[in-house]
Amino acid sequence: MIEIVPLLICLDSILSSTSLRQLRHVVFAMLCIPNRATMLGLSRWTERGGSYRTLQRFYQSPVNWAMLHWTLIRTHLLTSGSPYLLAGDEVVVSKAGKETHGAGCFYSGLAQRVIPGVSFLTISLIDVTERRSYPLQIEQLLPQSPTKATPSDEPKRKPGRPSGSKNHVKADARLTPELTALQRLLNTIRVLIKVKLIVLDGKFGTYPATWAVRQCEMDIISKMRHDAALYLPYAGEKPARGPTPRYGHKLNYAHLPTHCWVSTHTEGDYRLDTYHIQAYHKGYPELLNIVVVVKTHFTNGKHGHVVLFSTALDLTAWQIVDYYSLRFQIEFNFRDAKQHWGLEDFMNVSQQAVTNAVNLSFFMVNLSHVMLRSCAEDGLSVLDLKAQFRAQRYLSETIKMLPDPPDEHLVSHIWRQLTRFGGIRTRQCDHLAA
Repeated sequence: MIEIVPLLICLDSILSSTSLRQLRHVVFAMLCIPNRATMLGLSRWTERGGSYRTLQRFYQSPVNWAMLHWTLIRTHLLTSGSPYLLAGDEVVVSKAGKETHGAGCFYSGLAQRVIPGVSFLTISLIDVTERRSYPLQIEQLLPQSPTKATPSDEPKRKPGRPSGSKNHVKADARLTPELTALQRLLNTIRVLIKVKLIVLDGKFGTYPATWAVRQCEMDIISKMRHDAALYLPYAGEKPARGPTPRYGHKLNYAHLPTHCWVSTHTEGDYRLDTYHIQAYHKGYPELLNIVVVVKTHFTNGKHGHVVLFSTALDLTAWQIVDYYSLRFQIEFNFRDAKQHWGLEDFMNVSQQAVTNAVNLSFFMVNLSHVMLRSCAEDGLSVLDLKAQFRAQRYLSETIKMLPDPPDEHLVSHIWRQLTRFGGIRTRQCDHLAA
């Protein structure tokens, strides 16, 4: 049986003895509970000392979750010599009420529409070798009231560049509250670990997001629009008058340069051609590392393409495609937090309680990785892990009602039988019995 106390010893220097004891009660209840992980539901699965009032005190106490996540990852999950990168994304949790702190209307990618709920920006650390994601920083995003554009009194100028205008340095981007939060999280992470690369989805494939990341001395990998206007560097002769042009021919996605072709492979009925190009975009002040993946159907000949870019010019095409595909690991963190660890279930309304409830869900994602790593050879899942702890809880309550303590072999046999309820790989759990 996996013990909780040894895994949480590393948090002694961050939490007080009282908060650490409360956290152990909450963690044990999280591992046992089979249904919605609310405070009332968790209090029913805790052992002696884990009352509802104890959980209330923990949820209302300020906790340095940034250091908690990092300490657990650094102690149990980091591998020396393995490359790491960051991934960021927004997760939206549906909420019907209006009293929850930060409640508003947010676009949910899962529902494909705007829904009432709360939103959180999450930064995860991705182990490239293990191909796993570990939540590292979480910050709540508050709803923004829509602003109406006020008509300007200035006369509208003619289209095109005004006569006599001069070149100037591109102005700093105007950051949205979401990008400001992203920059704040990245500056905090820089103090903890030296990571130079962050992967973001197509929502952040804009100049303001790139500028925010570059201000934190990091490089970005993201996705552009499929019709992004890219220009090859100018390769002609220097004009007789004026400076050397910066932009050459515009990139034609239907006829990509053959010298930029990198590889071709097939996936089912599709052929995937990869092109690697360094090009300019007029919305960005610097040269970009571009990878275009063209997908063609063998039968009907229809094709489409994806445009990936990075500000790190030394990355290969394979690295950009591989790192961007690793970004999806953060979606598995969101799935586990919602499905197993109460991210979709919490009913707290105050700011501190909401912060603790959400961070606790992602803390359990990391802790479950630690627990499952110790029995990786058995291929256990989160359901198997929870089935073990739930069986232990049933067994401990049953033993208390017996007049005499049973034989140890009988206890092990009963525990093995109980783990079969709710588990998936139950036969592999047999040798783990105490």
